Amino acid sequence: MTKSKIALVTGGGRGLGKDMALSIAKKGLDVVLTYNSNRNAADEVAKEIQALGQKATTMQLNVADVRSFDGFIAGLQKSLQSEFNAEKIDFLINNGGFGLHSPSFAETTEEQFDELLNVHFKGVFFFTQKVLPILNYDGGIVNISTGLTRVTFAGRGAYASMKSAVETFTKYLAKELGGRNIRANIVAPGAIATDFGGGNTRDNPQVQAYLKSITAIPRIGQADDIGGIIAFLCTDDAKWITGQRIEASGGMSL
Repeated sequence: MTKSKIALVTGGGRGLGKDMALSIAKKGLDVVLTYNSNRNAADEVAKEIQALGQKATTMQLNVADVRSFDGFIAGLQKSLQSEFNAEKIDFLINNGGFGLHSPSFAETTEEQFDELLNVHFKGVFFFTQKVLPILNYDGGIVNISTGLTRVTFAGRGAYASMKSAVETFTKYLAKELGGRNIRANIVAPGAIATDFGGGNTRDNPQVQAYLKSITAIPRIGQADDIGGIIAFLCTDDAKWITGQRIEASGGMSL
């Protein structure tokens, strides 16, 4: 019997991360999902994955705390051995994060900037570095960006700048890791109806009406519009795709 491949999804307990984890499991992969503070939500997702016939476990991770990464990797290795009978993972999905914006660039504080930097770029950069020794040949990395690196909305400049850095970083990963047949790609969601950024897209009718008016497919994006793309990139169907940015926004601002 062929052993299932394993994907690690950061921030896999809620929102987009939850749908990513479930969609990956539906492709026949086992899943390690991390949470920052809401363990109960993550455990529920793990139970749903197990009900699909795949293995799953949850681990606490603060992606802003680079100093904690060595301890996390040590715990992950123990969990892989005890729960998955494995030494390494096959896919890393850098999804964990938060939305934060100020009214304008001029009002963005240094504290806000540093929070975004630590989670969305510094954390992604160094967490990927720490995971690399336990990432299998023929594996893959998917980094989550945003449609805001292509289109602009006031107050999102700091957040989008960090994601732009991650997009550039991903191309370098694709180049440097290609010799190990490790693929690295970006998925850039548009506006999605989750609790991200305070749930404005999900809950505000005026925001929804505006977004529909500038989107080729005139509806609001849902979490399951994104998870399937991530899952696809974790299969052999995507074995020749690397260094790419895939935007899933319904055709916003074309």
